[in-house]
Amino acid sequence: MLHFIAHTLEDSAARDEAPAGVTEAEALDAYSAIVTSVADRLAPSVTSLRVAQRLRGGRRAEGAGSGVIITPDGFALTSAHVIQRADGGTASFADGREFPFQVVGSDPLSDLAVIRITASDLAPAELGDADRLRVGQLVVAIGNPLGFAGSVTTGVVSALGRSLPTRAGSAGRIVENVIQTDAALNPGNSGGALADSRGRVVGINTAVAGIGLGLAVPINRTTGRILAALMREGRYRRAYLGIAGGRRPLPPRLAQPLRRRAGVEVVEVVDGSPAAGAGLRRGDVIVELASEPVEGVGDLQRLMAAELIGRP
Repeated sequence: MLHFIAHTLEDSAARDEAPAGVTEAEALDAYSAIVTSVADRLAPSVTSLRVAQRLRGGRRAEGAGSGVIITPDGFALTSAHVIQRADGGTASFADGREFPFQVVGSDPLSDLAVIRITASDLAPAELGDADRLRVGQLVVAIGNPLGFAGSVTTGVVSALGRSLPTRAGSAGRIVENVIQTDAALNPGNSGGALADSRGRVVGINTAVAGIGLGLAVPINRTTGRILAALMREGRYRRAYLGIAGGRRPLPPRLAQPLRRRAGVEVVEVVDGSPAAGAGLRRGDVIVELASEPVEGVGDLQRLMAAELIGRP
């Protein structure tokens, strides 16, 4: 039952200025060394995708995007909209090799998909944990913007916990906890890697909302379950509420009797969604789901497992 109420370039507090005794040139050299190290590490693991898409009337069109290798035997992660209405295509790598690929599974409601490349000696990327990111942290984007393979851009984590509306057929959903970055993203970057300063992939680039405003689906425990299901079954089953929300601390008069410090405030309800049918409205605060406490969006996502489908 749902209860509600009406780092351094990785971690730097001293990151705004060079440490004592370090010149500006030395600081810039250190920054450049980090970026080139990430690029060198990830370049073999990021592939450029050419996709033959089926259009209405039997017509076909070629699309482009990027993918991230996650296993040596050819499994790769990309954006669902990159391979939409396609069964396969061609994956090319920085060393000039090209291989065909097939679509394994797609989850449009998280904008994630898994493909299988016909190759057995690929270099998988190391996946990180986006839940450990901090605003202001350095990130590096690698992808295939506008057909330019292996392009590298840098920026910072501008914000965390953003919401991204998506749609699959008639079903609308809002992907929560999306990463916002000012690293330059362009068409073709979709499905590419957003990495931290150690070269760990913490996000899959998914959308450009404006100049200096790119969005990436986070790599964390929630998306890990989606990837496993797509690799195993070709789809991901989830319980679905249909809200956008954010963490909100509870006032003392409510926190004490509820024994909760915070909840998830509803800021948007999707028309026709289960949340709308249950009477949830903007301003409501969710504090519990299936008898488990909810203090943030991550808790809500974690608890919206397939076992809850159909339960009140």
